[in-house]
Amino acid sequence: MKFYPVLEPVIGQKEKEYINDCINSGWISSNGKYVKQFEEAFAKWNGVKYADAVCNGTVSLHLILLALGIKPGDEVIVPDCTYVATANSVLYVGAKPIFIDCKEDTLNIDPLKIEEKITRNTRAIIVVHLFGNPCDMGTIMGIARKHKLLVIEDAAEAHGALFRNKMVGTFGIANSYSFFGNKIMTTGEGGAVVTNSKKVHRIISLLKNQGQNPKHRKYYHDCLAYNYRLTNLQAAVGIGQLEQIDRFLETKRNINSWYREFLSPLVEKGIINFQEATPNSAPSWWVTTILINTVAVNKLAVQLRAASIDTRPCFYPMHKQPHLKQTGNFPKSDRVAKSGMIVPSSSSLAKNDVEVISKVLTELLTKKNK
Repeated sequence: MKFYPVLEPVIGQKEKEYINDCINSGWISSNGKYVKQFEEAFAKWNGVKYADAVCNGTVSLHLILLALGIKPGDEVIVPDCTYVATANSVLYVGAKPIFIDCKEDTLNIDPLKIEEKITRNTRAIIVVHLFGNPCDMGTIMGIARKHKLLVIEDAAEAHGALFRNKMVGTFGIANSYSFFGNKIMTTGEGGAVVTNSKKVHRIISLLKNQGQNPKHRKYYHDCLAYNYRLTNLQAAVGIGQLEQIDRFLETKRNINSWYREFLSPLVEKGIINFQEATPNSAPSWWVTTILINTVAVNKLAVQLRAASIDTRPCFYPMHKQPHLKQTGNFPKSDRVAKSGMIVPSSSSLAKNDVEVISKVLTELLTKKNK
C-alpha cells in the first residue's frame, strides 16, 4: 500500500531553477539577490510594509520580543496548546510565559480566559493560529487595547489564513512565520518577521545581522546581536514556493473538506470531532486535526502506521513541560494532547488519497466500537 506521510514538501521546477541560478551566481550564503526579492515579495503578499527573513520561525519570535523590549520581570500571555517554541521564546528574553487554556472547538487560545491572567507585569499577548485556524482577533485586540498590551501573532502554521477577510499576521505589532520543511510553504528551514512598524523593522534588521548597521563601515557593530539570517539559497526556494502558494492553500482547504465529507459518519456517531473554524474566519488548514473520543490515540496511531498511514499527536501542554511547569487547570489543552490526532495533510494529496485514508480510519474506529 502507498505510504502516506503526515506532511511532505512540494518542490517544483521553479525552485530548482532559482536554486541553480543562485549556485551559478556564487552567492549562496546570506548575501545575494534572492533574499531581498523574497522579503519584498512576502511583505507584499501579506499586505504589510516590511518582512525580514530569518533562519527559522523560533528566532523570529525571539527577535520580536527583543525588538519590543520584553525583559526579565515582564509577563507574556501564551496559549497552553502550542508548539514549545512559542513559550521558549519568552524565556529567551528572561520574561515569564503565562499560559491560557484553549477553546474546545477551535483549539485556539480562549479569549475569555485572558483577562483573568493579566497582572501589572503583563506586557504582551502571543496568539497562535493553531494548525492554520485563525484566533478570535476581534476579541483579543479589544482586550489588548483595553489593557494597553502588545499583540504578537505566531502565524507559523497559518500562511494565508483570514480573519474577517484580513490576513492573519497583520493584526499584531509584529508577527512571526515559519518556513520549515513541513509548512504550507517552505525554504527548508527559515522564518520571517512581518510588521508595519518601521522602528521594529529597523531593530529586527540590526539584531538578525550581528548588529551591523549599514550606515557605518563594515565590521562596526552597534550592539550585541545574532546571526539569524536566511541564506540566498533558501530565499531562492522561498520565491518559487510563494509563486505556488495559492495552489497550496486551495489544496489544503480541499483536503480538510474531503476529510469532513468522508469521516462525517464518525462525527455523527460521536466517535470523532474535527477542529472547528473560528467564526468569521477562513482557515488555511495547514493540517487536518481530529479528536478521537473512543480509543487511545497512541494505539490507533500504531494500527494506522501498520497500514502505511502516518499520523502525529497534538502538542503536549506547555504547563506540563518540565522547564515550563505551571499550576492551574487546563482541561481542554489536556484533552487535545490526549485525544488529538493529525492525519496526513500534504499538499500532494488527491481526493482519492484522502478517501483511502478515511476508509482505513473508519474501519479501525468502527471495529473498536462494535
